[in-house]
Amino acid sequence: MPDLSNKIVAVTGASSGIGRETAIQAAKSGASLILHYNQNRKGLESTVNEVSKFGAQCKAIQGDFNSRSGHDDFCVTAWNWKNRIDVLVNNAGGDVLTNERKQWSLDQKLEFLWNVDVLSCIHLSREIGAKMKAYDSFESTPAIINIGWDQAISGQAGDSGEIFSVTKGAIMCFSKSIAKSLAPNVRVNCVAPGWIQTSWGSTTSDYWDARAKGESLLHRWGVPADIASTICFLASDESEFINGQIIELNGGQNFGVN
Repeated sequence: MPDLSNKIVAVTGASSGIGRETAIQAAKSGASLILHYNQNRKGLESTVNEVSKFGAQCKAIQGDFNSRSGHDDFCVTAWNWKNRIDVLVNNAGGDVLTNERKQWSLDQKLEFLWNVDVLSCIHLSREIGAKMKAYDSFESTPAIINIGWDQAISGQAGDSGEIFSVTKGAIMCFSKSIAKSLAPNVRVNCVAPGWIQTSWGSTTSDYWDARAKGESLLHRWGVPADIASTICFLASDESEFINGQIIELNGGQNFGVN
């Protein structure tokens, strides 16, 4: 388990899935936590209960990332809690697959994902990253970890593939650039998960289940813990020389074989 003792770790989208598991693993590793949520308060409370079992100090922040004011308010409130953040995990992402938004038009979905996924990542990385860069009392190099998508690089057919490749691809490219802007004071990396069995993957059709397993050399879905363990490693001092990287987490790509 990576050592995150004495680090303040901010995780956006911490109510479920990858964000929730990242918070739990960070708490096990000794971190204090800032946990963001929007509508899923019950899920956030569950996450808080879990991290509290490991004695982690925790601050919950509600914020609607579909607006710029939501991004700005989070940056101020999160930083002011302890007057520093050691690690920022930009995990917040819009769900357009499993709720009423799946009935939206492609344009509506794209605008929503652009605000919640892309612009929140850009604004939080720039605002908190600038504070990290200016703060001179860190014991080790602070870190930002963003979330991309492995098939943004290779492409995937269909409406969902098109809009997720645009949004997650933008985050991946941005991560490369801001890593250069903030170096050497702040490290920035991006993880690009493959098929991860979150809420959509748990209820999907036999076709998508077979495809997800077939496109991984390990012949299984990934689970949130697979991604969270890498995020926590990238947050730790053990990864001090890893910077500006996009790390694909998919069990090995096996595209074209279902």
